[in-house]
Amino acid sequence: MFCNLTPEALADYDGIGIMMSHARGAKLFSEGDPARNVFVICFGQVKISSTSRDGKTMILKIAGPGDVMGLSAVLANVPHEVTAEAIEPCQVKTVRKQDFIDFLGRHGIASMHAAQSLSGEYLTVFHDAKRLALSGSAAGRLARLLLDWGRNSNNNNGKHEIRFTMALTHEEIANMAGTSRETVTRLLNQFRRDQWITIKGSSMTITKPDQLERLTA
Repeated sequence: MFCNLTPEALADYDGIGIMMSHARGAKLFSEGDPARNVFVICFGQVKISSTSRDGKTMILKIAGPGDVMGLSAVLANVPHEVTAEAIEPCQVKTVRKQDFIDFLGRHGIASMHAAQSLSGEYLTVFHDAKRLALSGSAAGRLARLLLDWGRNSNNNNGKHEIRFTMALTHEEIANMAGTSRETVTRLLNQFRRDQWITIKGSSMTITKPDQLERLTA
């Protein structure tokens, strides 16, 4: 959101908010909390989730560097509709609600980027719903999820391989892929045996993205 701002807008942005470090498991805000701040991820990953009345939790997105959290709630002046939890150590810039709104009012280009950010959130929800509703197999849903995460990480080594950090548990991956933990474990093991992916600790490399892409068709 804050790329390609004018020098004046960038200087203004640097003067608002505070940079904070958060440990793995720290909650930046919870569903139902008053929206008092906007949060901009500078480093690390944050899990965005929502919980139903019966206590079932759905992971909606894994936010990363450059993502803006809490923007829709702040602009709509409603409580946070989701929970944001760090899944690895991260640095986040926290900007007070009114300071952020005033910043947008002073800089038209920042307001345009805010609109683009909200549009990106809509597209993310749309594509996630499409993945769950239209993919006929658990393998296809998992493959699409891995490809999306990898491509969003922008960490391509130039050899058609995609490397990214996988900080979620198999249970959490299953939640996003609309399947069971056991199925995720079985499929990941199968992908490794087929040499489509490699896993070292929390680092995953998609060595044959074309093979995963075929599963999503």
